[in-house]
Amino acid sequence: MKNNETDAFTRWLYTDIVKDHFTNPRNVLFGDETEVAESSDGIGLVGSPVCGDMMKVFIRVDPETDRIVDFRWKTFGCASAIASTSMLSEIVMDGDGITVEDAFKIRPQDILNRLGGLPEKKIHCSVLGDKALRAALRDYLSKTGQEERIPPERGRTVCHCLEVTEDDIEDAVVEHNVRTFEDLQARTKISTGCGECKPDAELVLRRLLKEYALRAG
Repeated sequence: MKNNETDAFTRWLYTDIVKDHFTNPRNVLFGDETEVAESSDGIGLVGSPVCGDMMKVFIRVDPETDRIVDFRWKTFGCASAIASTSMLSEIVMDGDGITVEDAFKIRPQDILNRLGGLPEKKIHCSVLGDKALRAALRDYLSKTGQEERIPPERGRTVCHCLEVTEDDIEDAVVEHNVRTFEDLQARTKISTGCGECKPDAELVLRRLLKEYALRAG
């Protein structure tokens, strides 16, 4: 564990769920990855320029049911990245495993909600597993000649830490009555990572409110 993570951990900044998944990570891959890689249907590798963490995800898919039947991961990352990906693996492997289509729909907010939240400065770490999973899904669909099933990217990304797009902001405004930046942040967690996207996010929100002729709160 990194020194700053140790300090945060000892100050009890994490929920009991986060601490459980950090100390007892689910579906994590230890040691040599060769055998798992060879039997995997899709592999995704991503890294975060914000905190320097790396994440690799391996999936196996049942072609008859289109369900993910195995999810393994390994990381050089912090406690938040470990706990988040451990929780993600539980979401993916729930029951008989979720379908490829449903796996694409998992958002960082879903992971945060299941964890009971993360310290604001560590929220960006929750997207590592999410990104690596989608990369593995795209890898699987490409390898099996199903490129047409790869969903298009959701608009322009405004918040790269949490992958909140313009489409996500529009959905918050239209479908969930968001009128202020504070409400938008509460709903999407936008700008709770590095915070650099806040001016852009505020501009997008104001533009959408004007386009839909809605009054800001």
